Amino acid sequence: MNLPDTKVKKQTVSRENEKNEEPPMYRVLLHNDDYTSMEFVVKILETIFNKSTEAATIIMLKVHKEGMGICGVYTCEIAETKVKTVHLLAKEMGFPLKCTMEIA
Repeated sequence: MNLPDTKVKKQTVSRENEKNEEPPMYRVLLHNDDYTSMEFVVKILETIFNKSTEAATIIMLKVHKEGMGICGVYTCEIAETKVKTVHLLAKEMGFPLKCTMEIA
């Protein structure tokens, strides 16, 4: 028994007008408390957020004086990872450092 010969046509659909949207960005914030040392905050900013010592010190002083400072702006997944890493390291050192993220 022979099967009928079926021909499948493949078509490529191109969508020239379709735009790739940028993912939403999030600010990662550090919040001041009365227990976390300034040295630890600078170290967090240098290691997790790749800030220079000078930039880290400026952000740390902003957190200390104004109650909050921006560490950086990232995509959602990266921001979440950085917030979790800050909390993990702060907990290991016995500090109650609070780190949050908000839509930019």
